[in-house]
Formats: sequence, C-alpha cells, structure tokens
Amino acid sequence: MKKLFRMLLAGWGAKKIGGGTCGCIGTIFVFIIIYVLLGPIFNLI
Repeated sequence: MKKLFRMLLAGWGAKKIGGGTCGCIGTIFVFIIIYVLLGPIFNLI
C-alpha cells in the first residue's frame, strides 16, 4: 500500500512539475527523482 501511494504521489508531482514543458522524457525523469526522494519519507512512516 505504501508503494502504491508513493507512486501516485510521485506521478502527481511529475505531472505538475514536468507536465507540458519537459515533454514525455522529462516527466519520466521527474517521476523517478520524486519517487526516489519519497523513499526515505515513507520508510519513516
């Protein structure tokens, strides 16, 4: 359940940050960065 919520949160953030300006590849990179950064946060919970 934590991974699903983490993926949804990273996807929402990637859409907001890299939505129209970066294109598809930029959005994927932003998603990966946010997903990795959320890892330690969700390990504390």
